[in-house]
Amino acid sequence: MTKSKILSLEEAASLVKDGYTLSLGGNVLHRSPLAFCRELIRQNRKGLKLVKTAGAHDVDILCSVGAVASVDAGFIGYETEYGLAMHYRKAVEGGVVKANEHACYTVISALRASQYGIPFMPVRGLMYGDLIEKNDYFKVIEDPFSGDKITVVNAIRPDYAIIHVQEADEYGNARIIGPKYEDVLLSRSAKKVIITCERLIHTDNFARQPELTDIPGFLVEAVVLVPNGAAPGTCAGRYDLDRKSLDQFKSLKTKEQIIDYIDKYSKKDRGISRF
Repeated sequence: MTKSKILSLEEAASLVKDGYTLSLGGNVLHRSPLAFCRELIRQNRKGLKLVKTAGAHDVDILCSVGAVASVDAGFIGYETEYGLAMHYRKAVEGGVVKANEHACYTVISALRASQYGIPFMPVRGLMYGDLIEKNDYFKVIEDPFSGDKITVVNAIRPDYAIIHVQEADEYGNARIIGPKYEDVLLSRSAKKVIITCERLIHTDNFARQPELTDIPGFLVEAVVLVPNGAAPGTCAGRYDLDRKSLDQFKSLKTKEQIIDYIDKYSKKDRGISRF
């Protein structure tokens, strides 16, 4: 029998060490692993290198406490109602965080290169502009077949993909209900995967409908039961935005205020960790 992979939130977050590269699942304010991000802050993690196609509160809150060294992303910002990710912007402008600016597709291309086990991926659509010079992951090379110039993006292989899902079993099999975003790709491109989930279901459910398994358990190192683990963002089929909480966070100015805000989530985040 395969060994259960269920850990507490504290145990799973302790697997992530200072300086690790993390790809974060979800998209903007939707199904991001926010409980896991808060636990990384509680454990005082530093020097993290974040990878995300389009991030918001996850990247912003980690930057707000000095946990981040660099961000590779196509977009970091809240949706229209909440505006810019000001903690991220302040950290970049202050030289605390290095922003490797991408198009969302170049992040996807870098992760695909890792998935395929190749060192880089050509991107035909990226040919002009300062972005090529400013991002450490881009190079212009000669196509060995045609002799034309083509931009390539270096592979990104995260140490961990952190992905929040609606359903998982104790062995790491996971289902995503609703939009999947780039999460399946994240699970294939990272060295290891940590799943946080809204609910644990019996593994027989996966055996009966294997075609609904988005992330197979053999890719997963740890599973954490965290109901409302994407709050204050959304989780399709479970809950909508917690606007009151987001409004509160957007009003905070100091690190001490942010730590207090995170501490208020502690009981919810850590309250349920096993069957």
